[in-house]
Amino acid sequence: MYKPWLERMDGFRIFGNLYFVGCRGASSHIIDTGSGLIMLDTGYPQTLYLIIENIYKIGFRTQDIKYIIHSHGHYDHLGATKALVELTGAKTFLGAGDREYANGKADLTWAKELGHTYYEMFEPDCLLYDKDVIELGNTKIACVASPGHTPGTMSYFFDVTDGKRIYRAGTHGGTGINTLQAEFLDRYGLSYDCRKDFMETLERLKKEKVDIFIGNHVWNNDTIGKYERMQKGEANPFVNPGEWQRFLKKTQREAATLF
Repeated sequence: MYKPWLERMDGFRIFGNLYFVGCRGASSHIIDTGSGLIMLDTGYPQTLYLIIENIYKIGFRTQDIKYIIHSHGHYDHLGATKALVELTGAKTFLGAGDREYANGKADLTWAKELGHTYYEMFEPDCLLYDKDVIELGNTKIACVASPGHTPGTMSYFFDVTDGKRIYRAGTHGGTGINTLQAEFLDRYGLSYDCRKDFMETLERLKKEKVDIFIGNHVWNNDTIGKYERMQKGEANPFVNPGEWQRFLKKTQREAATLF
């Protein structure tokens, strides 16, 4: 039995207008653009109440959410979107290659593998393509198509500020090699070309400048450990310009075991 209350984490400010509001099972972030909130990933439907609680605790309201942007079309990243849209009226964005994941036409959301059934289907308002830019208030998000983990995986890069300093934040939309395993690809009759796409994406993303790396899972960038260090009064560990490159190289080494 899935126990969502065990996924609870406190929401907190990462830096300036960038916040973590997610759970241990899947990350969610919000950007305060000055003209409403942009939310990155909604997590599981069973943990939506924890995310809403975090949003209120850090001083915002769900009604402030204007855009919901997805890293990719898996259940643990878009499972709560339909309910949140019904609550807020937010506009949804998703990589074009994952449209049929979201609307239920392709049974590839990884829900079954996670022990769930995906029944919270929705039709994305805006399909994203490489080099698209999402803009709201003081924030412009550069979209980089990053296929491999899923066809429509998107990586995002944007500036965050505390009013004095500006840093470049970035996230890879999906680095799990679970969907690159032969067992999964063969089960669904998928092409092995996704492995090549995955590796090419990693090389391409090395060109991006990232001062603050955020993961779509807490273990990608040690979200929990960094938060605990901040609580102890350490200098902000999220501001780490070298971490992005190290993460990409580590992911390349892991993916290379498939070849």
